[in-house]
Amino acid sequence: MSNRPALGRALPFAALCLGLPLRAEVSGPAGPVFVDGQAQVVPAFEDKKAWIRHSLWVEADFDSDGDGRHDRLHVDVTRPQQTDTEGLKVPVVYETSPYFAGTAPDSRDYFWNPDQELGQPAPKRGSAPSIPYRGPRARISDSQVEQWVPRGFAVVHSESPGTGDSQGCPTVGGMNEALAPKAVIDWLNGRAKGYTTLDGKDEVVASWCTGKVGMTGTSYNGTLPLAAATTGVAGLEAIIPVSPNTSYYHYYRSNGLVRHPGGYMGEDVDVLYDFIHSGPMDRRSWCDQNVRDGEMANGQDRASGDYNAFWKSRDYWNQLGSVKAATLFAHGLNDWNVMPSHSVHVYEALKAQGVPTAIYLHQGGHGGEPPFALMNRWFTRYLYGVENGVEKGPRAWVVREDAKRSAPTSYLDYPNPDAEPVTLFAKYGGAKVGKLGLVPSNTKGHEKLVDDAAQSGAVLAQAAESKNRLLYAGPELKEPLHVSGTARVTLRLASSKPAANLSVWLVSLPWEEGPKVKTNSNLITRGWMDPQNRDSLEKSEPLVPGTFYDVSFDLEPDDQIVAAGERIGLMVFSSDHDFTLWPDPGTELTLDVDHTSLQLPVVGGAKAVKRAFGDGAR
Repeated sequence: MSNRPALGRALPFAALCLGLPLRAEVSGPAGPVFVDGQAQVVPAFEDKKAWIRHSLWVEADFDSDGDGRHDRLHVDVTRPQQTDTEGLKVPVVYETSPYFAGTAPDSRDYFWNPDQELGQPAPKRGSAPSIPYRGPRARISDSQVEQWVPRGFAVVHSESPGTGDSQGCPTVGGMNEALAPKAVIDWLNGRAKGYTTLDGKDEVVASWCTGKVGMTGTSYNGTLPLAAATTGVAGLEAIIPVSPNTSYYHYYRSNGLVRHPGGYMGEDVDVLYDFIHSGPMDRRSWCDQNVRDGEMANGQDRASGDYNAFWKSRDYWNQLGSVKAATLFAHGLNDWNVMPSHSVHVYEALKAQGVPTAIYLHQGGHGGEPPFALMNRWFTRYLYGVENGVEKGPRAWVVREDAKRSAPTSYLDYPNPDAEPVTLFAKYGGAKVGKLGLVPSNTKGHEKLVDDAAQSGAVLAQAAESKNRLLYAGPELKEPLHVSGTARVTLRLASSKPAANLSVWLVSLPWEEGPKVKTNSNLITRGWMDPQNRDSLEKSEPLVPGTFYDVSFDLEPDDQIVAAGERIGLMVFSSDHDFTLWPDPGTELTLDVDHTSLQLPVVGGAKAVKRAFGDGAR
């Protein structure tokens, strides 16, 4: 989708990024300097050789590796020398991770085989190679230090339980992953004990810390700040999660369907456990037996995909009541690894709770921090208490289709406050391309598709005619159409078997391929569902072959301007080669076209759709 106009209020981002001194001259004792609500680089804090660096072990209040002792967590600190020589107290930017000590090879040899019949036991997966233990390390990571220490912050890193030099077991979303960073924040506030060695008794105190902590990181490292925030720990003032996984169920399942993260076909929670288990060798076998081969094997359920107690315990969507930390989310709208709903859902929930929140969305894939100026203002406001008005400005920052990520457009909120749901109805003819319009169909027509997991979604969307999908599209747009929010599909369908995958893509036609085509040029959004979970995530109900059922579910959130001349298409198919299990081909899905519709959030609502569709609105 090229040459799209940028709709929305222009962002005065130059006020945040331009015209600011790169270095702040300070006379007298060194201290932080703020200009336009941002912490500036202070020359006295720039000398890397003078930075104070040390490591320690913080004792948590849990024993996750069953050795009868509280786990100790490996921590490192980097801070300006003035925190010792001049008694300067500073806040902390903190990143924690299970990745710092290395990971297992990214090999499909120990991933699950997706070639599996639905509802049947999964084929046995291979064993992961053991991650070599790297031994004691004084430095965990240098991430964040060059950005924040020269601006008057300390930077702290820690290794997650069961990784690197931290004791305990990896649990991939278990409670110890939230309590571990809580313990580090408690230590920074004088409420937990730190020691110079793993087994020693010589204590280390953080007398140099103001007690105010901000956390950030990307992907798993972005998940853990939210995990810590769910504990309500005092002192965690702000977090900036980038592409965070906020619910392991919604990462590995979709509406009851076993689904894999984009690019990691066959991964599940136990695979990720093996990928990160780099901790001390003496407790690895105990962790494997009790966590991976016990709790995970008994709870993850690759046969039904149902939501259960195992997944509930790893679902932060249920644990937000204690969150107080001001939260700035960042997410790619084409992130098919950690789907955009992970940030959008929690953003909306925290906003409803009155927690200060904002969200930065770009058109790319996994990862992508907000512009540093925005991060600086966020941490400056909540860690140093500078009244820079960041909480009073726009809540949402969206990178438009042709813009640089450093130049987003600001909106009052996300979804766009001017967006309204518009219902579009399918019309018979989906084996080729049926119509999609504002007027309901009354053909009393049924259309069939035949499942074939070997057919990719991209191939199906490009096909002029296919027995493996049904496709319904609106007319060529006469003017751009701004989609903002979460689309929802409603279908009435029957299956020839008791279980079937159900996949839905919202696409832009004609489908374009090639190296110069942007990642979001074809795909608007998508979603998946197990029709057996039509009434409940917790309990599958097998389908009676030939019986029609009504299903309705959300697609992934989006904010995209579909260009004039393009067509919006709703594609329904069964197995999604890059995301779902691969049952034998041949399952038939029959769609009742008169009861197939799409609820699309459009800026300007039905009037905007009518203008864009023109005479083809019917």
